[in-house]
Amino acid sequence: MAEPDRRTKLRRCSGGSVGSSWLVRGGRGAWRMPAVAATLLLFAWGIAGCRVDLADVHRWESTANGPEKLKAIIVHDKYSTELKVEAAMALVRMKPRAGRGVGIKILVEDGLPALSPEARQRVLARLIPEVVKELDRPPPVAQAGQPAPPDGSFKYKDAAYRMLTFETKQIVADPELKAQLEDALVRWAEADFMRRMNDRSQAYSMEQMLRTIGARSVVGLPKLLAKDSETKDITKIAGIIAKLGDAKTKDVASARLVEVGRHVGSDAWRKAKESEMKEANRRAKMMPTDKQFQEQMSTYQNETLLAVYSSMKDVGGSAVIEFCLQVAEEKKADEKRRQAALAALEGNLDRKATKQIDRILAVAAGETPDVVLDQAFRRLRELPREKVIDKLYDLLKTDRWKLRRAAAGTVLQMSTVQHIDEFLDRLDQNFTKNFNLTEGITYGAYLGDLKEGDPHEAVVKRLEKGMAPSRLTVIGFFYDHGKEADVALLRKLQEDKTKTPTCEGDGCDWKCEVLKTPGDPKSREAKEIKTIGEYARYCIIPAVEDRIAAEKQAEQERKKKESEKAGKPGDKKGEKKGEKK
Repeated sequence: MAEPDRRTKLRRCSGGSVGSSWLVRGGRGAWRMPAVAATLLLFAWGIAGCRVDLADVHRWESTANGPEKLKAIIVHDKYSTELKVEAAMALVRMKPRAGRGVGIKILVEDGLPALSPEARQRVLARLIPEVVKELDRPPPVAQAGQPAPPDGSFKYKDAAYRMLTFETKQIVADPELKAQLEDALVRWAEADFMRRMNDRSQAYSMEQMLRTIGARSVVGLPKLLAKDSETKDITKIAGIIAKLGDAKTKDVASARLVEVGRHVGSDAWRKAKESEMKEANRRAKMMPTDKQFQEQMSTYQNETLLAVYSSMKDVGGSAVIEFCLQVAEEKKADEKRRQAALAALEGNLDRKATKQIDRILAVAAGETPDVVLDQAFRRLRELPREKVIDKLYDLLKTDRWKLRRAAAGTVLQMSTVQHIDEFLDRLDQNFTKNFNLTEGITYGAYLGDLKEGDPHEAVVKRLEKGMAPSRLTVIGFFYDHGKEADVALLRKLQEDKTKTPTCEGDGCDWKCEVLKTPGDPKSREAKEIKTIGEYARYCIIPAVEDRIAAEKQAEQERKKKESEKAGKPGDKKGEKKGEKK
């Protein structure tokens, strides 16, 4: 509805014609009013002097000057609480102006703060129930084959959130009213969670709102973790619970995620999803064989399950820990699932639970694929050293060199320089057979990375002390960490006749590449290593010399580039900066 003519409105509000002292002669004999005078009269007569009713409020909701008039109703003492509440609701309902939502801004930042605490309390006591009523309306439902109607509740959510979080002044001071508003926002979020979470029309994100309310805002979210939920929805919901939920909520979510995980890993899930995969193949014009189709289904199922495991990692909880340990222990289970189950335990194991630690150790010590072995030792590294160190040292007794290497590497990653002698002694004491050439170099590299002391000094003292495993480890230290001065120390070992351990099985060869033709770096051949002296001569010393030479070459090139960069193009040699040629 269009606003009445300005002079008609003024005439109606004043009870007669406008005084001539306010008017000036305009063009073509018309009378016009100065802008300032017109504004004052509009406020004085149009708002304060006229009787304003609900019809005016509703009309101003859609007029150009409506926002300011509605604000005037809220802040002016002469209007009733009922009219103030209706004006406030009109500002909330108001459509954006030039793409900007001005109504809520005016209400929360200008209108309500201008009231006295008592007056504001009276308004909010009636306004908040009205906002709650709108938030509690059922979300719109799409008809068959049609998109869902627009959700008109977002403006009320934004208004409620802004009233709770306005920084300059506390708008909602009454604890009971604040709780009513927060509870309504929580119910609103749960009623259509994912659609409202993903809607970008809202001024403040739903996650932002939940963070403001805190842990109680996500108490009801675990029930949304259902077997038939979309994977992306489960990931989002679980992530929010992990960030905001208290221990009790996370425990409930943990149990729900286990139910989802069991379902996704089942034959029933796979069978139910076959029609989806067939339809996807049809649209892509793919015609896989039965074998290829089953491989597709296996990949799809594993990818979906890995996403669920990722959510389990975020949430944790006793149910998740027990489920993941069970999957990791299943020797016949798919290795990717076992690997993912162990990865989901990251940061979730109880650092004091001996039984959990023993189960992880049992997985590590068993006949497990390399990827499962790696994840098992990653979990052990997260635990207190004193809880696992002796059990890890016991694993050094194995004749499976890959298992021993993983256990020893874990020990060293949990150690400092002060533990070097302890490690080397235990390595000798527990050794049985099948010590591999790469073990010495690997352990040596770990030694060089130890903190809280000088590993070089500790290692040099052990060059000629100990049995073959510890000595090979000490000499292997120089492969990655040897300095130019260390070459002389290594040369003294070239004639050492101590035999290297025998090693049988995959990857157990004691061989190093050596130059076949002196001076020709491309002519290389594998040489079998039988003694510690040959290990130092053919494996370690050439590696140290090559690395040092490469470092010197790199340093020379760096200095050359810096020198070239310092001079300007075209400068003559010896020419000073700024000197003319």
